[in-house]
Amino acid sequence: MKHLADDRRQSAKQDEEGRAARLLAWLSAMALLFLLGIGAKSWFSGHGNHAVVLWCFAVLVALNILAFLKTRDPSQHKVGLLIVVSALFVYLFASGGENNTGPLWFYVFPPLLFYLTGLRVGTLMLLVCLLFATLVFQFPQLPFVTAEYSADFKVRFFATICFEAMFCFLLEYSRRKARNELLAQAMSHEQAARTDELTGLANRREMQQRLQLEYNRYQRSGHHFSVALIDLDWFKRINDDYGHDAGDAVLRQFAELLAQMVRQTDLAARWGGEEFLLLLPDTSLLQALTLSERLRQKVADNHFQFRGETLPVSISAGVSSITQSDSINHLLKQVDVQLYNAKAAGRNRIAPRVKSRLAPAIPGA
Repeated sequence: MKHLADDRRQSAKQDEEGRAARLLAWLSAMALLFLLGIGAKSWFSGHGNHAVVLWCFAVLVALNILAFLKTRDPSQHKVGLLIVVSALFVYLFASGGENNTGPLWFYVFPPLLFYLTGLRVGTLMLLVCLLFATLVFQFPQLPFVTAEYSADFKVRFFATICFEAMFCFLLEYSRRKARNELLAQAMSHEQAARTDELTGLANRREMQQRLQLEYNRYQRSGHHFSVALIDLDWFKRINDDYGHDAGDAVLRQFAELLAQMVRQTDLAARWGGEEFLLLLPDTSLLQALTLSERLRQKVADNHFQFRGETLPVSISAGVSSITQSDSINHLLKQVDVQLYNAKAAGRNRIAPRVKSRLAPAIPGA
């Protein structure tokens, strides 16, 4: 059932990406409004050049939003926004913004950075930004630097931004750890709900769902499938003569043997008690009979051991194809009748009776 775990991880990843995309959309809209508003304030406060630069950044944010609306690519949207915001912070550090308050806007960067890029990439980008801030603070004579900051401001800024960065790192680490633990727990519960505890095979519920999915596929595209209902012969005698622990050991050993015989596309499930159901997609009746006969022979040749004793184990199986049925219930009734016929004919056999040498082999079986 590995595909179920992969589907769950993929679904969780898509949900996380969806939340990040929605957050990016809101952040982009808010950034656009803030840049336009603060630019207007700067304009009326007599800082015309600063206002024009902020409006230019607002245009870049708007273009990034329009590009996202056209492409619907959240990754491109994220990269574009991070580039624009990084360039904005470079300008605010170098120019000081209005009254040397530009660097104060950097405090919104660490939580956004860790959430959008992850811990490793976020830490690397944050270190690069702090390195640039150090360069601006220590060398105000550089040609692109027009602001000069006091020593007290520099100390306070680095102390507070480092504290915030570490705090945001720990919060994001804890959030991701908790999310992964919840996801693992959910996957564990889902697997337990779909798996037979004793044998490790799929349980009846999982088989019923897969049967319905396979039947829907058959109705849509005509891909036929077959099923085999398998019963361990005289299983009650094993429990009576050797004990229930021996019976459990036989069920586990048979389940291992069954799992080795089937293809990756097949599904083997414990149907109930000592009965097992085998779902064989894209498999004709003759191919299913061939596989069932191979399994019967494999069981007959296998030595089922329990505490040093060899237990007498054989199987009977009924096989049916969806091409001979008009519903899942009808298919299951047919295969149950075939199993009854196999047991009535003496057990340790497959029904209906077909010479296996005439049936084509299943690819990969």
